[in-house]
Amino acid sequence: MSNRTIKIMVIDLDNEEAEVLDRPDLSTYIGGVALGLQLLKEHGFPEEEALNPQQPIIYTKGPLNTVFPVVTKTCSLFKSPLTGELGESYVGMRFSMAMGMAGLDGLVIKGKANRPIILKINNHSLEIKEGHSLWGLNTDETTRLLHDQPGRRGLRSILVIGEAGEKNINFACVTVDTYRHFGRLGLGAVMGSKGIKGIIVEGDQSQIIDNPKKYNKVYEEIYHRVNETDLMEKYHGVGTSININALNDIKALPTHNFKDNCFEFANEISGETFAKDHLIKKVACSGCTIGCIHIALLRQKYGDSHEYQSSTIAYDHELIYSLGSMLGVGNPEELMVLIETVELMGLDAMTTGVLLAWITEAYEKGYITEKETIEKPQFGNAKAYHEMIKLIVKQPNLFYKQAAKGTHYLAEKYGGKDFAMVLGKNEVAGYHTGYGNLIGQAVGGRHSHLDNAGYSFDQEKGNIGNEELVKKLIQEEIDRNLLNSLVICLFARKIYDYPTVIAGLEAIGQKVSLEDLKKLATKTFIEKIALKEKMGFSYDEIHFPKRFFETMGGRNKLNAEEAHLILDLYKEEIKKIRHQN
Repeated sequence: MSNRTIKIMVIDLDNEEAEVLDRPDLSTYIGGVALGLQLLKEHGFPEEEALNPQQPIIYTKGPLNTVFPVVTKTCSLFKSPLTGELGESYVGMRFSMAMGMAGLDGLVIKGKANRPIILKINNHSLEIKEGHSLWGLNTDETTRLLHDQPGRRGLRSILVIGEAGEKNINFACVTVDTYRHFGRLGLGAVMGSKGIKGIIVEGDQSQIIDNPKKYNKVYEEIYHRVNETDLMEKYHGVGTSININALNDIKALPTHNFKDNCFEFANEISGETFAKDHLIKKVACSGCTIGCIHIALLRQKYGDSHEYQSSTIAYDHELIYSLGSMLGVGNPEELMVLIETVELMGLDAMTTGVLLAWITEAYEKGYITEKETIEKPQFGNAKAYHEMIKLIVKQPNLFYKQAAKGTHYLAEKYGGKDFAMVLGKNEVAGYHTGYGNLIGQAVGGRHSHLDNAGYSFDQEKGNIGNEELVKKLIQEEIDRNLLNSLVICLFARKIYDYPTVIAGLEAIGQKVSLEDLKKLATKTFIEKIALKEKMGFSYDEIHFPKRFFETMGGRNKLNAEEAHLILDLYKEEIKKIRHQN
């Protein structure tokens, strides 16, 4: 690979200083998760608490960001306050573009401010602004006020936390440019613990293309595949919410805390219904021509004499599952109110929905009472859930202070682990398709369905043997570590195969080989596991909630013994890979 210089801004909040470092020694890591992992190893403290002030926040982009179509993401790495393990999250919108225009490949933020602050990065300079007047405001209000600040308004990116981040709630998220999020594993809590209410990034630098002719050729080939084939059509059309009806049809849509695998009101909250009745526009990240971000209009009456207000709500499969079918909420307007409440307070939607589902069932079974919940949780009762979301943030009693630590923590305290739908202490995604989904989320680097897409292997035609499933899960996660190092939107994973990645890098002057890329992807995979283990992770401690084996997963009923057999095969395969590398 080329010895291009990697530029990293390191911000020390204790001393309110920043310096930009040239790091050619990191050039072989390309960017994204591979680069971020090295920075986290360098600056982090694996055995210390996640909210220790010296724990860093890492943000990284890749060399292809906004240079080629659909390369739109920014990676963040941190220690997760939710799981105590590796925190890894991705976001789109304008952040990677803004970092590129600031001439930066990465940001490292460590230490703690002695007051609420806003960080403003303009090219290689840092300005620390007072944030006290914004403390307590919701994410929408904060974003609007920062957007109105002088500067490059159309080109800047704005990251903010809500009240959940300020309160250090373990599953607080970071809102980026209004409609996207560093959503999972509690990055908002880490930002809040450092006193950071928001970050503004802007600049006026551009990337020089040494060989425009070669670059244009590769760009046109990628552009054609993105826009003139059907490889990405579903993401622009209905979007990921097309999965609601699709999963419901095969009886794989988690409903009522996984007590059911299909939802009688699935069609009412499906992507097709949202598109027909509520969709008002589609938004694209900078550098993307697809426009997969679907925005609905929520119109609510708030007073007599025809007093109405309107707000725009971004929706997708994960939000509709977690705050819809998982809670038995089948009215789209009520569902949008829940989505809006979570958004404004700065909570991760999937974690919130799974947490509320556990609370509801724990209440039904008598593990907790109204003394703890204050409201009476009931599947389908959106009004109660609306109030409970606010209670999670306000924390009026001990129970809600504990709820702020996540579902796993509550189940440890009150019982009910058998129906606490978490894997690796991370609340599960909206699939109940089979062993691929179950094992994939349990063993994944961040315990996410996006680590290895195990749910997709469950839906392939024909039966996949256990050994083949294990190899597919591992290879897919390795390949995704490369995509996440570039940092490519995973919706474009069929576009950016290895030859396309090599051609794209060569077009901007970075000579790479297939062997280089595969080595980097495998090394990143192995180093993630090693870092997770330093943080306390062990494959031997993986727990599968019994509920997975009580409800049909797709059209098959899963068996706990079989799941543990597959997990054992996975552990053996990992040992081989680590030994070989």
